[in-house]
Amino acid sequence: MSGEIAIEGLVKLYGAFRAVDDVSLTIPAGAFAALLGASGAGKSTILRAIGGFEQPDAGRIRIGGRDVTDLPPYRRDVNTVFQNYALFPHMSVADNVAYGLRQDRVPAAQRRQRVAEALDMVQLRHLAERRPAQLSGGQQQRVALARALVKRPAVLLLDEPLAALDRRLRQQMQVELKLLQHRLGTTFVFVTHDQEEALAMSDLIAVMRDGRIEQVGTPADLYDRPSSAFVAEFMGAQNFLAGTLSAPGVMVAPGLRVEAARGVGAEVPGQPVLAVVRPEHLLLAQDGMAPGVNAVAGTVAAVVMLGDSLEYLVRLADGTELLSRRPRAAGGPAEGAAIVAHWQAADATLFRHEAIATTQRAFARGPA
Repeated sequence: MSGEIAIEGLVKLYGAFRAVDDVSLTIPAGAFAALLGASGAGKSTILRAIGGFEQPDAGRIRIGGRDVTDLPPYRRDVNTVFQNYALFPHMSVADNVAYGLRQDRVPAAQRRQRVAEALDMVQLRHLAERRPAQLSGGQQQRVALARALVKRPAVLLLDEPLAALDRRLRQQMQVELKLLQHRLGTTFVFVTHDQEEALAMSDLIAVMRDGRIEQVGTPADLYDRPSSAFVAEFMGAQNFLAGTLSAPGVMVAPGLRVEAARGVGAEVPGQPVLAVVRPEHLLLAQDGMAPGVNAVAGTVAAVVMLGDSLEYLVRLADGTELLSRRPRAAGGPAEGAAIVAHWQAADATLFRHEAIATTQRAFARGPA
């Protein structure tokens, strides 16, 4: 069966609460898709509905063109890897992986061959006789993957599968999962609240908010062309300046004029707007530049080393704080230095004003 997933008008209610509110989404066969959002956004509910663990109150779900909305999990060509892995502690690695095949009455010889192939996929055949308690967290995660993949599903669902791992192992497993998915061509759908993880692993991201999809696109689409201030922040934008739209693409505030190449939902002069500039696009000049259009004077309040890059916290006279990030090798001003922070119009976007949840560090200049 093809692994294309088509969700049409999905609604899931818990009493009066709409956990999923009229969601439609198509995930192409062979995609590595992420459902990204904060806790309570509805992403895990959608994943469970695809897997058959939640019955929608409205809408349809099709996998490979087949309507599976009313089918139980075992009649869908789908397998799920849960956050806690759910391995059987009394079974060996090989027996854990073989469990689903045994339930399906797959002949013993074929079962052994498929288990060996699945363990080879995750590079664990040498640990086939160990018990889960004898494995590291990353190895247990790979056993759970092998157990799901051994049945050769058209779709693999992953519910925050890396959340229990430490940072180093999580980054390693991100790469391994991506390579594995490319090799198999299976449709992967995973849930995460971590935008860095979504950017690193997926080729399609659906950003969710309050049970709805805010934007769907490739990682580059969402990072470079967010459709709202909420998406811009969730995908890592950290500098927000508030003011009033004075003309198309122009925001003004006391002591500030922003000219932006893009305006999303910001069309009516006089309306409150937010200007967004990413830290990597905020440049710092120490000499020969005066404040003006897309440029404000400030002081470097702190410098933080982030491996191969440096992050500068810039404080303006009115207390506004902005972040600038640049390669460590390029050098930059010292802490306490007077600077002018500036950016290009092509690197600024104006959005209709909305409350920012500060899931990332976000600093707002007071309105005009």
